[in-house]
Amino acid sequence: MTYPQLKKITMGAQIAAMLRAAILGGELAPGSAVVETSLALRFGVSRGPLREAMRELIDEGLLITVPYTGTKVLELSPADINDIYSMRICLEKFAFEQIWDRRDDAFREQILQRHAALLAAIDANDDVASIEAELNLHGLAYEMAQNAILMKTWNGIRGRLQLYWAAHHRAHHMQGPQRTGHDDYVSLAIGNDLDLMRAEIESHMQRGLEITKAQVQGELSTRV
Repeated sequence: MTYPQLKKITMGAQIAAMLRAAILGGELAPGSAVVETSLALRFGVSRGPLREAMRELIDEGLLITVPYTGTKVLELSPADINDIYSMRICLEKFAFEQIWDRRDDAFREQILQRHAALLAAIDANDDVASIEAELNLHGLAYEMAQNAILMKTWNGIRGRLQLYWAAHHRAHHMQGPQRTGHDDYVSLAIGNDLDLMRAEIESHMQRGLEITKAQVQGELSTRV
């Protein structure tokens, strides 16, 4: 694969973007080792900016460092998926509770724009873009909450979800979310009833968990 020439001023960010694309595109599979020397040769860069890029992806949850072993692409188990969705329900409810009285026209405009971007990605059959757009849509409440710890936690969960969905859809030739899957979520997010929004978050996440668990079980059964 040929990579564009890197600009020194944004070298770390560009390496991170290319490394992220390699992971989500399947060139670096879940569980595979990420070796600094090999990547430095591959990208034609020094190990300093490469380490900076790898730290960024570790923070995103796409890479994990194992003591005495090295760095590898994250691999998720069914138990991990269950834990992620349980955390998502709690965190997203909390995020909306924090921002509920601060939602304004800018929030309404932004969530509608992000939903439109998700629909456009779905209509274009662009699975990678639809995954990114779905996570961007859910990420708005976290961003608006302006809570650094909450945002860091969400970013870690986001990276894990992005990695799992991309790997699963690629393996099974599946596309991303249904076109109408976020209609109620968006409508209630700009509505006036926080209790209904809490209930929708729980229902929305539970549906996502059941679908994901069914997918995981299907993967496991094909391996037996």
